[in-house]
Amino acid sequence: MSAARTGFWRSNSLTLVFGGAFLVVLAAQAVAGRAEFNEQLAVAGLQQIGFGAYLTSSDFAVDVTENWQSEFLQFFLYVYGTVHLLQRGSPESKPLDRAGAESERDQRMGPHAAPDSPRWASAGGWRQALYSRSLGLVMAVFFLLSWFAQSVAGAAAYDGERLRQLQDPIGWGAYLVSADFWNRSLQNWQSELLAVSAMAVLSVYLRQRGSPESKPVGAPHTSTGVEG
Repeated sequence: MSAARTGFWRSNSLTLVFGGAFLVVLAAQAVAGRAEFNEQLAVAGLQQIGFGAYLTSSDFAVDVTENWQSEFLQFFLYVYGTVHLLQRGSPESKPLDRAGAESERDQRMGPHAAPDSPRWASAGGWRQALYSRSLGLVMAVFFLLSWFAQSVAGAAAYDGERLRQLQDPIGWGAYLVSADFWNRSLQNWQSELLAVSAMAVLSVYLRQRGSPESKPVGAPHTSTGVEG
């Protein structure tokens, strides 16, 4: 039992550690966000709210979802972009001679699937076509759903702020073309795109021993698609 438990934690440690860290940071964000929100209410001479009320508020929801949608956008663009786009010398890129969707043999699909391959890899037809694009499609769906959630929560938070200032609310449709909505979206998108491009370039020349995101320490700078 002990060995099995140890094996589970070790073999899933990347997901478990980052998942746990996510929950801790989300809780910390909620605490800090409520404190900031109550400070704004106090300045406006309004009654402060409790922790539970803040967790269900549109202000907390928009702060969370605007970051989620940019992260899923980053991975969606990265998953699809690296099919065709290359960076000489980067482990984040495929080898220069493998741009594109690659052959069924290279992808071990269709008649080239192994006995332990996922069932839909050898199924053919729409199932194989769907499964062979499933990672990017799911990232795209998560991005669109979180962006939609951001727009709804953002509209509610924006209108709430307008009401506190004795102004008329503008509604969801008008909020979609507002500067507030696009400022929230674009400021996150540009930071994600900068991070991806920096990682692609810096990994050409810099190393992190033992990381699959880095080339081996002694690999030449020109080695492309080689992981440590």
